[in-house]
Amino acid sequence: MTKLASRLADEATAGQILIEQRLDAEVEDDVEVEPLGEVTLKGFQRPVSAFNVVAVREAAAELSRS
Repeated sequence: MTKLASRLADEATAGQILIEQRLDAEVEDDVEVEPLGEVTLKGFQRPVSAFNVVAVREAAAELSRS
């Protein structure tokens, strides 16, 4: 999982946060994402479904401030 996160970070542009499908399912109530489709990453035999995090939802942001 760490290797995948590192490869997605390498693929991201400045200020962009990319996550994979499993993490998207875990945080879907907390963040808004846009699907990027399949991304081919070094060291992975199959393309990975990637998502760009575009915003943190209001409720999640308020909880982190408490």
